[in-house]
Parts: sequence; C-alpha cells; structure tokens
Amino acid sequence: MEPLTPDERLALKTGAFGAVFLVSNAEPGMLAMVRESIAASGAFGAASGVVKEALTTGPLPELPRDSALEIEATVLPALTRSVAILREKSPRDVEAYRSVVLTAADRVAQAHRGVTAAEATVLDRIRDALAEPA
Repeated sequence: MEPLTPDERLALKTGAFGAVFLVSNAEPGMLAMVRESIAASGAFGAASGVVKEALTTGPLPELPRDSALEIEATVLPALTRSVAILREKSPRDVEAYRSVVLTAADRVAQAHRGVTAAEATVLDRIRDALAEPA
C-alpha cells in the first residue's frame, strides 16, 4: 500500500465531512446540527487504517457555504475521487471508506426525527458518488 499524499487525504476528508454537511443542510436547524455532528463523529471515529488516518488527521476541509449546489459540486466529485484514490493506493480500504461515509451520513439523517425526503435524496446522491463506475 502506497501512503496517501496530503492532497489525497484532504480529498477523502472533503468527501466524508462534505457528505455529512450535505445531509445536515438538507434539513437545517441549529439543534439538529449539534446532534448530527455528534452522530457523524462517532462513525468517523469507528473507522480504521488509512481511512481513519485520513479522516482524523490534518486540517479540516474548507467547504463552500453559499449554496447547496456549490457544496454538491465540491463534495460529490471529492467522494468519487476518494474511491478512485483508494482503489489505486489501498483497494482493501475502498469498502471501509464507503461504509464510514454512508454510516455517518445516515446517522446524521436519522439524528433529528428520522430521514426526510430531502435527506433521502441527498443520501442517494452520496451513494451514487461512492459507486464504482460502470
């Protein structure tokens, strides 16, 4: 396994934290955001190996804050790129990354009164971004 570069670690982190942010933004609310961030951090903390290292070290990613479309335009490609990076450098961690991101995003959606239609749509987009190319 080849070590990840700082840029590659940041891509993994941008995808993972961004996925959580996208779900959280689908149904905004301050109290909900606190619950959601706690739910997500539990999922990230449960990661292991390369994925845990990428998600728990280094700077936090800078995500756009202006619009949901801008956030999606940053996050979804970062998720797809992260899968490609792991496929190349640490194939056994691809499924772990997918699982951690989807678990965190799902926990965020569940954290405040269950999954809404808007959150379900965002979860589907995240799942698609993490899928293998056909």
